[in-house]
Amino acid sequence: MLKYFGGAAVVALVIATAQGALAADAATPAAAAPAADDGAALEQVVITATKRETNLQSTPIAVSVLSATAMADRHAESLISLSDGAIPSLRVATFEARQSALTVGIRGIVPFDANQTARDQGVGVYIDGVYLGRQQGLNTALLDIERLEVLRGPQGTLFGRNTEGGALSIVSKAPTGVFGGRVVAGFGNYGSYTGELHQDFQEFNGLSIKVDALIQHQDPTTKNPMEGQAGWNQYHRTGGRVTGLYKPNDKFSAQVSIDYSKDENTPFFSQLLNYNPYGKRVRSLAEVTASAAAPAGTINPLSPLVRVSTDRQSVSDIGTVQQPSVDKTGGAMATLKYNVSPSLQLRSITAARAVATNQWDNSGIESRNVFAPNATFGRYSLSDLYQYQYSQEFQAVGDVGDSFNYVGGLYYFKEHAKESASTPLTNQWNADGTAYTIRSAYGSFGAGPITSGTQGWQRSTRLLARASQADAESYAIYGQGTYTPEAMKQVHLTLGGRYTKDKRDGTLYMVAGKATNFKFTYDKGRFDPLINVSYDAAQGINLYAKYSTGYRAGGANDRSSAFQAFGPEEVKAYELGAKMDLLENRLRLNLAAYQMDRQNTQIDFDNVDTTPGSPTLGAHTEDTANAKGTSKIRGFEAELTARVSENITIGASYAYTDVKIPAAPFPYLGNTDVPQGSPFPVQVVYTPPNAASGYVDFKYPVGSMTFRAHLDANYADAQYSFQSEFADVSPTGKLVQNVAVKGDSSFIVNGNLTLADINMAGGGASASLSLWARNLLDETHVYRISAANRGTIGDYGNLNPPRTYGLELRVKY
Repeated sequence: MLKYFGGAAVVALVIATAQGALAADAATPAAAAPAADDGAALEQVVITATKRETNLQSTPIAVSVLSATAMADRHAESLISLSDGAIPSLRVATFEARQSALTVGIRGIVPFDANQTARDQGVGVYIDGVYLGRQQGLNTALLDIERLEVLRGPQGTLFGRNTEGGALSIVSKAPTGVFGGRVVAGFGNYGSYTGELHQDFQEFNGLSIKVDALIQHQDPTTKNPMEGQAGWNQYHRTGGRVTGLYKPNDKFSAQVSIDYSKDENTPFFSQLLNYNPYGKRVRSLAEVTASAAAPAGTINPLSPLVRVSTDRQSVSDIGTVQQPSVDKTGGAMATLKYNVSPSLQLRSITAARAVATNQWDNSGIESRNVFAPNATFGRYSLSDLYQYQYSQEFQAVGDVGDSFNYVGGLYYFKEHAKESASTPLTNQWNADGTAYTIRSAYGSFGAGPITSGTQGWQRSTRLLARASQADAESYAIYGQGTYTPEAMKQVHLTLGGRYTKDKRDGTLYMVAGKATNFKFTYDKGRFDPLINVSYDAAQGINLYAKYSTGYRAGGANDRSSAFQAFGPEEVKAYELGAKMDLLENRLRLNLAAYQMDRQNTQIDFDNVDTTPGSPTLGAHTEDTANAKGTSKIRGFEAELTARVSENITIGASYAYTDVKIPAAPFPYLGNTDVPQGSPFPVQVVYTPPNAASGYVDFKYPVGSMTFRAHLDANYADAQYSFQSEFADVSPTGKLVQNVAVKGDSSFIVNGNLTLADINMAGGGASASLSLWARNLLDETHVYRISAANRGTIGDYGNLNPPRTYGLELRVKY
């Protein structure tokens, strides 16, 4: 089953070399090899990926960890900061151009469009063990995290549904019970500023309380020339959390937290990257005036106001209506732990969370509009989504002597989501495209009937393109145990399994302004097993072989014309890995080679609806279907960390990902240019074949203070943004399915210089002052590109953020 691995040979070679080196150098038996005591050893990392605290290097699964210090060195304020590729296997991108919803993928399992009421991502995002059900709201500010754990590969046994690619686990700092805290204040270019307060209060009668609060602000990086309107790529985030930990004795603890965050942001600016790439004949203004419809082989002229550029624009040439999207997230959770005995702990995790997203997106004002005299343009993509969820999990974590440890649990999840969307047009050209006006100063057009041409952007005047609601309910029972034979303590056998029952139903009750009653139901159970054999080959060397499965639940696409249900996609994964601490814990090398076979791949199909009587007749729709055949994903990953000296630490990571998805049949009738059943290739989105990152950390004492320097560099190959995009019109006048277009490769460098351990007068307080920069070289690349309008105007895309920098003061007391 692992015959496809090119990386397996590399794993074996490195292991053999390491074993040989250890054997040659060992002056004592391997089990007793001492760690370096000169301050040059690497720190041990504790993770909770197996529902218990374990050492990263002795846990036989592929896990990448970003500590709070590493996040601060990168000035990573939210999850979108990780889009630079800090962890090569983890891919983070905006959905469309919007900061308000993030696409998260691992190992080539990346959703194209999960920004809906009845669809899920293939990578689960968790905060303190609680699953976050929606893509919306993921980019709110991170409130005092301890670390980020990226679990690579299917996590179907311990984490369950929607973790076929892996899981992203956010672990927060708990109350300490010791009075003290931290204050952070900073400012930077583009009018940015930050402020944080993290306050621990002294424990009293077993109760410890911690308060976190923050604010993050940045002005737009692309300005809007229209007075009083927001620009693009700006944000204003606020958030707070109160956590209480009650621990009256050594047997029982209860941690309760309440949090709320608000993120006001605007999308990245969409630029026109080229005009008339098919080389069609450009129509004269007189021809366009006579007939707005362009005959085959011709294209409308470009307005003289519209710029074509692959360089990042700092100002839009056209002003338009744009206000920030508003994401509100919050919830409450309680984690109870009871030590029945020294070898058994019972846990309960209860959580209720909610998301409210009000989307305002006019990012394509210059790039997506065909010029015609006196025509309206400026597609304002509006959406209101509201979701709430409840989850309950019971866990039993224990040991039976030294030879067996286990975790078992029961899980319940319930969710309700509803959304409505509309796309009014905000601007209008004059006769020759040399000027424009805003269609309404109030976002409405009086009291007449609301049509697609007269709809406004005030809520009471919108013509709803769609409106849907969906409910999901999931039950699971799981268990996992690891057995270490007394006679072979180097061998560890882990077996696990999880049974899940998923139910989902919903209604698409509005399409193109018409009331509908399209319903879907989904009801399915499944079992996900895990087998993991690990072997302690020598002191500091752990080898493992793993088989696991995972899945993404089925649902329905609310951008379709009928809300038809689709089934789950399923992954079987085979993995070989090695975790090595070498040279007296000065060198850490982790390797993994894997193959994943995915069945029933969920594929999104674009179509122009030609069905007579359909409420979406003539409109672009999107349907999701399960493709036949097996999608094969192969990859190799390497992570290296080395303490070169007491003052210098270096690290490097690499991920190779090869994804092959079988051609899928076009599912629609009535399209003469693309007949039903026609095969077309499908691309995997936001998955570069090669991605790598590296960093250098340097520290040096300066009197009683410490100077610290950090530099990281992150590379990724060019990648696709769409699974199967529908370009409008080819040079011959035919509709073209699947115009595969890649963005650019990327190389992002971040840096940080810090003077730490600055003694503050009185109370033992200390401070640090940092000069930070993100995208230090001001590199520019297109991270998202669309050819949907290639035949009528050209390709458009979104560029990465420009260089940002600033000063930050941190005071610890």
